[in-house]
Amino acid sequence: MQHRPLGQSGLSIAPLMLGGNVFGWSADETMSHRLLDAFVDAGFNAIDTADSYSRWVPGHKGGESETIIGNWLKKSGKRGQIVIATKVGSDMGQGKCLKKDYILKSADESLKRLQVEAIDLYQSHFDDEVTPVEETLETYGELIKAGKVRAIGASNLSPARLNASFEASSAQGLPRYETLQPNYNLYDRAGYEKDYEPIAAAEKIGVIPYYALASGFLTGKYKSKEDAEKSPTRGGKVKNYFDARGLAVLKALDEIAKAKSATPAQVALAWLMARPSITAPIASATTLDQLHDILGAAKLSLSKEDVAALDRASEY
Repeated sequence: MQHRPLGQSGLSIAPLMLGGNVFGWSADETMSHRLLDAFVDAGFNAIDTADSYSRWVPGHKGGESETIIGNWLKKSGKRGQIVIATKVGSDMGQGKCLKKDYILKSADESLKRLQVEAIDLYQSHFDDEVTPVEETLETYGELIKAGKVRAIGASNLSPARLNASFEASSAQGLPRYETLQPNYNLYDRAGYEKDYEPIAAAEKIGVIPYYALASGFLTGKYKSKEDAEKSPTRGGKVKNYFDARGLAVLKALDEIAKAKSATPAQVALAWLMARPSITAPIASATTLDQLHDILGAAKLSLSKEDVAALDRASEY
């Protein structure tokens, strides 16, 4: 399977990342390990998680996903086959924070949970706008020098703060963000395409979008707003996609999926993979059937006409 570079980090990954947000939430540890094994055995190699997963579950405090992945790495012996991406900076009870002491402490905690010596890609999950970008980048530099982190990336930073980070990296010789993790999918296009895609192209960074399937909306399993509201985990967000544009997107996905003997989820992910600025979308699965469905996207080739039809249906 062809791998794609993560910016200029020296890391390369298959064209789909497995989202670890469900581990310990809607997939228990046993199922999570089965999903991880199947993912790697199918030739894929990149897993995305965060220290805050899954803090939103009653009784959880964060770190559950990393712990499950760490247990799997120890049990499976597959560390050498995997690019591990995790994040720091989410609100873990103290507010969003990217200060030096906090990052250093959080990195050690993530390393311990993951049971690894180094994090391949360490990402700023949410911005902390009261902390200078220089302090955050200098701290990442210390972690890289110590061998605890290989490369760094950013997720929910504003365009201004992202540009400021690149300027600081260039001017002061600090580590630079080699990846961006934005919210981007067939429905949620405008924010990324207008504000972030030009930055990604200029800085030659890898892009690994989250919500690649719009919280399940683009899988086609929800047929109406009322249907979505029945889902206790995703329904609140999915119901907002059921407008005229969203329905047009589902119709286009269905038509292309039938013509390709594929599924709507595979077509939606293949559309992302076909976009020049995208390295690999992130998608999660809670069952082996779901996993095999999304993995099939990597084998699906969309024509220029297919892409154009999806572009038209999702035009904003």
